[in-house]
Amino acid sequence: MDRLRIQGGIKLEGTVQVSGAKNAALPILISSLLAQEKGLFENVPDLQDIHLTLQILESLGCAIKPQFSDVNLRHSVWIVAPQASSALAPYDLVSKMRASVLVLGPLLARYGRAKVSLPGGCAIGARPIDFHLRALEKLGAKIELQEGYVIAECKRLQGAHIRFDFPSVGATENILMAATLANGETLLENCAREPEIVDLAHALIQMGAQIEGAGTSTLRVQGKSALPGLKNQPYAIMGDRIEAGTYLLAGLITGGNVRVEGIDPSTLQTVLEKMREAGAQVTTGENWISARAQGRPQACSIQTLPYPGFPTDMQAQWSAWMSVAQGTSILSETIFENRFMHVPELVRMGAEMAVRGNRLSVNGVDHLHGAPVMATDLRASASLALAALAAKGETWIQRIYHLDRGYEKMELKLGAIGAHVQRA
Repeated sequence: MDRLRIQGGIKLEGTVQVSGAKNAALPILISSLLAQEKGLFENVPDLQDIHLTLQILESLGCAIKPQFSDVNLRHSVWIVAPQASSALAPYDLVSKMRASVLVLGPLLARYGRAKVSLPGGCAIGARPIDFHLRALEKLGAKIELQEGYVIAECKRLQGAHIRFDFPSVGATENILMAATLANGETLLENCAREPEIVDLAHALIQMGAQIEGAGTSTLRVQGKSALPGLKNQPYAIMGDRIEAGTYLLAGLITGGNVRVEGIDPSTLQTVLEKMREAGAQVTTGENWISARAQGRPQACSIQTLPYPGFPTDMQAQWSAWMSVAQGTSILSETIFENRFMHVPELVRMGAEMAVRGNRLSVNGVDHLHGAPVMATDLRASASLALAALAAKGETWIQRIYHLDRGYEKMELKLGAIGAHVQRA
């Protein structure tokens, strides 16, 4: 099993090219199930979750031609969906990744049936799929749960008025994809507004879907009998805002100056505002962001919220930065109930932190020290890497397969801006 060895205490400076967004690429690649013709997707990140998604699509009958290169990070994938599918997404694949449940809506809309294993993924909370299932039932699907599988059938989905109880990202994506092939109009209210959903909507529109309201909490979809597909117009996936934010914090936590390129600054606006509040000098351009440390950061409290609030996927990394800030900060987690599993590992490195319910109190210390630590989930892995970069001495991070699910070649990108990082 791979692990990372990081020698800390080195100021990071330089430029990092941001990869395509994992959280946009997953639903966009899955949306290819809706298309009649082959599609070329560009700026696809080379990640474990992406390869698993492609395996799931292949198991459903899709023809896949990936073009991953070690020379550059702008990979591409050709996908051709079958005219008929078994519509079975098996346990051995789906159980490894929560986002796999997103095949449910497209399979049901395109083929009239789906048998999808209940999903797995990071153990950061319950994340039930009730929102997905109730919405699909409103579209006319008949759904049963049998032996760990969701079994859904319909003659053809029918447009409906659906209001989500909570702006769930996954449910919004699943039902948006399903509605593109439903009969009539579907009105979705209280939708999640994350940039990755906007990217999915734009990809669907390029495939031939009729969608209004992308980027707002209300989506209106006029269902089509078929989606032609991308044809000869490739679709480029947006840059990963969470990866961008992580590398900016890598520079800040080491007292350095890092610039990330290939990212729309507007997708990370709340995080950038908080960086400035904590004392960082942040500047932006059309497709880049730079953050320069101005001495030790000031304690800055955050509360995770649905977009455009502070993203839950940046909470763990923020706690690592605040662990060396001046003063005490409070981090409130309102999205997932079990997202402080990185805290005991940071405490091993000298951080002063305490969890009380959904709040994390962080009392900044002068410095952290290297220690052997264990990653528990994707973003926890990133927080440990950030802490290790700032710590005095050497840190070994175990179970970095979590990290590989969401960060493409992190050790190479960090090494290019001065970090001493080795994969063992």
